[in-house]
Amino acid sequence: MVCLCTITWENAPVYPAQPVCDLAQSRYLNLKSCAVFEYSDCWVDDARLVLANAQMVVRKGGEVRTRTRAISARRENGLWIVEAEDIDSGEKFTWQARGLVNATGPWVKHFFDEGMHLRSPYGIRLIKGSHIVVPRVHTQKQAYILQNEDKRIVFVIPWMDEFSIIGTTDVEYNGDPQKVAIDEKEISYLLNAYNAHFKKTLSRDDIVWTYSGVRPLCDDESDSPQAITRDYTLDIHDENGQAPLLSVFGGKLTTYRKLAEHALEKLTPYYKGIGPAWTKTAVLPGGEIDGDRDDYAAKLRRRFAFISESMARHYARTYGSNSEWVLGEATSLADLGEDFGHEFYEAELKYLVEHEWVRSLDDAIWRRTKQGMWLSAGQQARISEWLAQHVGKSELSLAS
Repeated sequence: MVCLCTITWENAPVYPAQPVCDLAQSRYLNLKSCAVFEYSDCWVDDARLVLANAQMVVRKGGEVRTRTRAISARRENGLWIVEAEDIDSGEKFTWQARGLVNATGPWVKHFFDEGMHLRSPYGIRLIKGSHIVVPRVHTQKQAYILQNEDKRIVFVIPWMDEFSIIGTTDVEYNGDPQKVAIDEKEISYLLNAYNAHFKKTLSRDDIVWTYSGVRPLCDDESDSPQAITRDYTLDIHDENGQAPLLSVFGGKLTTYRKLAEHALEKLTPYYKGIGPAWTKTAVLPGGEIDGDRDDYAAKLRRRFAFISESMARHYARTYGSNSEWVLGEATSLADLGEDFGHEFYEAELKYLVEHEWVRSLDDAIWRRTKQGMWLSAGQQARISEWLAQHVGKSELSLAS
């Protein structure tokens, strides 16, 4: 599998081919003698990738409604009538649309059943994947792929300078996707996989954070979670050539762009204005930088000499070229306002509210950033107070 990955990924022109690596000299691994291929791959913060796509929607003239729940949808006179609700205020909305896309992930079948009262063309199996986060286990920049005894692989990935992520699991899940969480069996599984390969072992007490998600895979009646296809299935049907419904079953974030282009191909017969695919060379908001992230962090420090190296790295990693919206015309740390802790300043929180749809504490310190890894309970309470005073008084202005 490693050789196959090398062939697949190293065709990209960005990185040179990597040599065979001798791990016998590694002071971290407990392997007596082993050699593997090293290959280059890309890492992305999944939440921020989704956010950047939402920001692109706004730049293209679209509208994004967060914290809004679709209640029902029905066809009427060749159109879709969609009823939705603001989950904070309880305000109800009704929209008309020429077409509808059901891309609700783990809720795709549920929306067929409860929202549209239609029979779903496919079933969905929810597969839980969990990760544990521990203090950094090595100082190298490389990640590790561990071959587990059950034929699965487990990753050990450097994260946020100070931590390592170990994951993931692959477990059938039958609960509420909003309440998914790691269980003790998964924790033991990941710790055992790590401890089998590294000299310095970890225990339950070393875990500083965990997170879990569910993969909504199209049910192909496979016996085990590992065997279920990760490919996506697009289903489209209409009513007398009008009001198409496109539904997305399965898939993964890794191939989201190709999935989206394929979805538009499916919708082309219904919309004469759909042009050719353009996303391959498109730059998402925040990506307008020259060089790599480290180069951009250095550029930020040259322009805003008062920020620390760690702040520059955080801004470059989190916001990219949008960092200049965060820092604005500031010429000193005092211009950034209150420091809530761990160099998380008021200017950054204000940016998150005005440009990234932040409405709650979890939005600010977990979904948009990972400041929750460092902030104390008292510091988090202060952020909640600030949000209570300011949320609702700003309008999203990213379209400018």
